[in-house]
Amino acid sequence: MKRILISSGSPYEKPIGFSRAVRVGNMISVAGTGPMTADGRTACPGDAYGQVKRCLEIIKKAIEDAGGRLEHVVRTRVMLTDIRYWEEAGRAHGEFFGEIRPASTMVGGMVFVRPEWVVEVEADCVVTD
Repeated sequence: MKRILISSGSPYEKPIGFSRAVRVGNMISVAGTGPMTADGRTACPGDAYGQVKRCLEIIKKAIEDAGGRLEHVVRTRVMLTDIRYWEEAGRAHGEFFGEIRPASTMVGGMVFVRPEWVVEVEADCVVTD
């Protein structure tokens, strides 16, 4: 099967050796995605709601670049520095996935590569059409 690598332009991709997303067959996996702006800064420092929205915008684009749609998402993982952000994170997640309702996990107590990040999000898709 053909392996398609999707880049988001993150400065971390090359030195770490990862892709934003990888598609093999009808599966698309999106790597842990931090809330980065197009110019490499952190979006919405300290704001879990805004950071989840930014992460999901990046994830949506990666999925579309791989030939999928948000409707193909079957699993998400929302990782937070502090589980007390769960409601804000959940509200943003619900704006993207309220009707799609993928299997989802939310965990707290994480530490990320940038101290101003309070969240990273991952997603997996099965393209069915």
